[in-house]
Amino acid sequence: LRALLRHGTRYPTAGQIRRLGQLHARLLRRPAACPAAAALAAWPMWYEESLDGRLAPQGRRDMEYLARRLAARFPALFAARRRLVLASSSKHRCLQSGAAFRRGLGPSLSLGSDEAEVEVNDALMRFFDHCAKFVALVEENEAAMCQVDAFKEGPEMRKVLEKVASALCLPVEELNADLVQVAFLTCSYELAIKNVTSPWCSLFSEEDAKVLEYLNDLKQYWKRGYGYDINSRSSCILFQDMFQHLDKAVEESKSSKPISSPLIVQVGHAETLQPLLALMGFFKDDEPLKANNYARQEHRKFRSGRIVPYAANLVFVLYHCDQVKTSEEEYQVQMLLNEKLMSFPHSNETISTYADLKDYYKEILENCHFKEECELPKVNMTAVDEL
Repeated sequence: LRALLRHGTRYPTAGQIRRLGQLHARLLRRPAACPAAAALAAWPMWYEESLDGRLAPQGRRDMEYLARRLAARFPALFAARRRLVLASSSKHRCLQSGAAFRRGLGPSLSLGSDEAEVEVNDALMRFFDHCAKFVALVEENEAAMCQVDAFKEGPEMRKVLEKVASALCLPVEELNADLVQVAFLTCSYELAIKNVTSPWCSLFSEEDAKVLEYLNDLKQYWKRGYGYDINSRSSCILFQDMFQHLDKAVEESKSSKPISSPLIVQVGHAETLQPLLALMGFFKDDEPLKANNYARQEHRKFRSGRIVPYAANLVFVLYHCDQVKTSEEEYQVQMLLNEKLMSFPHSNETISTYADLKDYYKEILENCHFKEECELPKVNMTAVDEL
């Protein structure tokens, strides 16, 4: 079993906390003429920048419970004295998530030599940081987010802005899409972290929430999804590593050796999982997500909140099957996303022979070379042309 997890519920980032502080301070400075503004002025601003994306207590519970559910689902793999390899990104929230996952399994699993050793592997868990082409042309290139910026200025967001301004008795000029988004995020953070319905939520209707969800999905689509090829191609280093591990298990099984790594669990980020799922062709819509097709995308497949929520998990399970007619069928694979079986794109079935799966992804497994793919083009061309 090879599991790729997103860390558990975390606190907002320092940037989000800063923006929330600005918005809150603005409400405190004005006489509260509206009930919503009065309620928010009275709301205690308890987030501090030092919390910057750290794992919340709820995030630890997310991971402990996930570990227990996986162990209950695959008891033979999580049995006593089975070796577990735990790896993580270097971020504090991931290391802590890994430790919480380990705790959830109780003392029965051996971790090789050192009890709670979580190995840091940013090359695999934060491949996006190591891909110069992605960093320069997408991450740090404002032009790459033109669809997101256009949607922020578009009619749907304008409507939400006006509504929120009116509820807060603020002139609409004092608000912008980023401030409204941080108000909406605060509503969702309070629910995720404290399980409370915050007064911030009262500013938004379900329709507003859908608009703000689309704004976030647009960003994820162009930064981590199908928007640009390099987004997903940069994850092939992780994809290939997964298959090398599965190959090795098949080899050991064929030669009747004990499986050296029966259980590998790696903790990364939404940004680790999302590009990988795009590389594999999951959640791809017929038309790209754009600033001007919000209504047409109402039933889109690409919904990052459902695909990579906190504690999201992508699990590959390799089976050795005894009673089979052909040697091809001896090794079979299932894939689970957030604990639900996924249908493979090549067959629409939830189980595939390992040989068929490898054949389907042959091009990526053989021809995706991280170093070359991630090199910046030498000639001076404009970034968007290159994308």
